Amino acid sequence: MITRMSSLFLRTLREDPADAEVPSHRLLVRAGYVRRVAPGGYSWLPLGLRVLRRIERIVREEMDAIGGQEIQFPALLPREPYEASGRWTEYGPSLFRLKDRKGADHLLGPTHEELFTLTVKGEFSSYKDYPVVLYQVQTKYRDEERPRAGILRGREFVMKDSYSFDLDDEGLERSYQLHRAAYQRIFDRLGLRYVIVSATSGAMGGSASEEFLAEAPTGEDTFVRSTGSDFAANVEAVVTPAPPAQPVEDKPEAQVHHTPDTPTIDSLVGFLNSAGLGRSFTAADTLKNVLVKTRQPGAKDWELLAVGLPGDREVDLKRLESAVYPAEVALLEEADFRNNPFLVKGYIGPGALLANGVRYLVDPRVVTGTAWVTGADKADHHVVDLVCGRDFTPDGTIEAAEVREGDPAPDGEGTLVAARGIEIGHIFQLGRKFADAFGLDALGPDSKPIRITMGSYGIGVSRLVAAIAEQHHDELGLVWPASVAPASVYLVVAGKNEEIRAGGERIAAELDAAGIEVILDDRTVSPGVKFADAELVGVPYIVVAGRGLANGVVEVKRRSTGDRTDVEVGALVDHLRTALDA
Repeated sequence: MITRMSSLFLRTLREDPADAEVPSHRLLVRAGYVRRVAPGGYSWLPLGLRVLRRIERIVREEMDAIGGQEIQFPALLPREPYEASGRWTEYGPSLFRLKDRKGADHLLGPTHEELFTLTVKGEFSSYKDYPVVLYQVQTKYRDEERPRAGILRGREFVMKDSYSFDLDDEGLERSYQLHRAAYQRIFDRLGLRYVIVSATSGAMGGSASEEFLAEAPTGEDTFVRSTGSDFAANVEAVVTPAPPAQPVEDKPEAQVHHTPDTPTIDSLVGFLNSAGLGRSFTAADTLKNVLVKTRQPGAKDWELLAVGLPGDREVDLKRLESAVYPAEVALLEEADFRNNPFLVKGYIGPGALLANGVRYLVDPRVVTGTAWVTGADKADHHVVDLVCGRDFTPDGTIEAAEVREGDPAPDGEGTLVAARGIEIGHIFQLGRKFADAFGLDALGPDSKPIRITMGSYGIGVSRLVAAIAEQHHDELGLVWPASVAPASVYLVVAGKNEEIRAGGERIAAELDAAGIEVILDDRTVSPGVKFADAELVGVPYIVVAGRGLANGVVEVKRRSTGDRTDVEVGALVDHLRTALDA
């Protein structure tokens, strides 16, 4: 089928949309692939839907290749299964909740572990039925607080979620590795540059968890990798190497000092170094105590939480949220300080926290025997040489401090370097969390029940459209890989006379007959407009049928490199076939 620009439902834009923050958002809207309906909600226009469907096809092919079987669940789901798993409350405000006319609670599905588990339980009962892999490609819903970046972070999105069901942990490991390899093939076929990083499991639970991140400076996820090994991890999953504990007996006694006007780390360090204490101090010698409040899902009341970390570090809110999940986290307000007068802003120390029952978790670097300068719980006063394990004992450790370039890698090999990426896939070894919640068993050969173990594997299908666009564009527009492009060739009829128009029609028909998808720009607009749209739309090859037709020649431009070649019309099909297969 020939796609004619004169009848295609498409209007390209010359100006960027006002709310566009990243290249994919800007170009997908300008090129007429998507249109905004509401914050976080987008319509797919014909060319955009083609790209989406081609990505779906590749995903399905690779899922089928590992024995996956496709099914389809509704997006509108009853409350009860999510209540049984605990996620009706765990998901918090990100869940779309609604009632039907009879008052029954429902939700719009953010993910479908519960339904997959119940479906398998309803159909399978014997160990002979396993293993099994089921998947779906379906629209999901999450009430993002701040939808942004077009289809990269929306409230409605298309996702492939698959689930493996095995009789034992060895089977789960095999299923996990099959999915891992399938994901690599999928992202390779899509022409993506990506990394696989260790990740946290969040609402999914389970043990092993890895993310696939498309490398992009506009990505929301920060990841790190080691200069000395193949270690790579999302910052939320980085484990801080703890220094060895030290003896406490040889440490000087803690002393309280008057430190006027030193509510910040910088002002404190400056004062200490001018106070004649016989040694110099840096921010790393201070213990900063950051107060937040947390609330468990379904709870009404907030609880105070203090995080102690070296003063040269800041709290990374995403790491903190991951560490206390599923609890909600918020910063303290002035009313919180008024209601807890023992919290002296700028001078908070472990003493008042522990004396008043505030949960106190410290950075892994704060080990027994380390001495610190920290707040003395009195305005304009700090305590010097407060020793962990002697003068205070925290309630535990927490991974909440920022991860920096140059930090030691957790595996002890090299140091960390940071980059940004877009999450495009996430795989989990769920284990028996959902099987336990719903009693998913199989009768073994001895007629005894075997509790099934599960894996969960997601790919953001619609997000992949934007991720590919982030990596494949230039100053003129999109530059799609051939595997997902809405067509292989954009044929520009660059002339108004009948001979050129008829020649363009013949070439389009020959390409179509040869199985090469072509967009024919047969509009009665200037060649300049056609060339600009050809670059913006971004298919792999632009063919120009112009004056050269009189000599039996057309110009072929490779969109990704800008290389131009004059090709005889009779050799065009073979030329393009060779180029597209390369």
